[in-house]
Amino acid sequence: MSETEAQVEQQEAPVEEAPVEQTEAPVEEAPVEEAKTEAEVETTTEKKAKPEPEAKKEGPAKWGIAHIFSSYNNTIIHMTDLTGAETVALSSGGVHVNADRYESSPFAAMKAANTVIESAKSKGFTGFHIRVRAVGGVGSRVPGPGAQAAIRALARGGFKIGRIDDVTPIPHDTTRKKGGKRGRRV
Repeated sequence: MSETEAQVEQQEAPVEEAPVEQTEAPVEEAPVEEAKTEAEVETTTEKKAKPEPEAKKEGPAKWGIAHIFSSYNNTIIHMTDLTGAETVALSSGGVHVNADRYESSPFAAMKAANTVIESAKSKGFTGFHIRVRAVGGVGSRVPGPGAQAAIRALARGGFKIGRIDDVTPIPHDTTRKKGGKRGRRV
């Protein structure tokens, strides 16, 4: 019987203590929590009030496509809308440098990209997808030196960037490369 009495005392003891602790704790903490929540509510409403107008100013995102053609002779950046039919901005490396040998340089590509960025921002574009193209076909399938610089300049322009695709035309079976069977003889 001593075991059953011990079990009954253990069962009764927590039942008596638990309600006492629960009733006392919330009564003491309730006013403190309410004061904190009121202060938090005031600060959160002030914080929430500021971001809402910013979200309204942005409006829906306007996306475009940045076509980058990069060869070893020049870098051309052509920005269009999503359909690809309407040109938003167009610039090339040759417009921004004096010597022909610098047209494909990374510096010229950055200058061309910055020109396209300014024009696209003024027309309300907020993001774009990038399509990089090399010469392809019988020519080089590797983009020129200005491609990386142009992509970096576009990324730093403050736009959202979606996809970056390589759209270099690669033939499955091609026409014959110029130079004849034994290649170009110098």
